[in-house]
Amino acid sequence: MKKIKKSGTHKTRKANVAKKTAPLQTAAGKARAEGLRLFKVAGRPTKEQVIHVFGKAGIAWTWAARAKAVGMKSAEEVARRFPELLKKPSKSSLAAEN
Repeated sequence: MKKIKKSGTHKTRKANVAKKTAPLQTAAGKARAEGLRLFKVAGRPTKEQVIHVFGKAGIAWTWAARAKAVGMKSAEEVARRFPELLKKPSKSSLAAEN
C-alpha cells in the first residue's frame, strides 16, 4: 500500500524578511521621469529626428529648453507637437536668436 501524506502536518516557517520599501524619488529622479514621459509623448524620437528639429545642441537640451528654442510655452506642448515640427525643413522651427 502507498503511504498517504496528510496535508498540513508539517508547518513551514517563513523567514522574517522585512518588506523592502521603494526609496523616495529624488529631484533628479523626478526630472528624469518627466523627461522620459515627454519623450514618449513626442513619439520616442530618434537622435537624428531631434537633430533635424532642434540642431545638434538640441540633443543635450531639456524639453523646457527645446520649447523655449521653438517659441512654445511649455515642454508638454513641444512634445505633443513634435511630429508636426518634424515635417518642416531642418531647423526651420527654431525661433530667431537675438
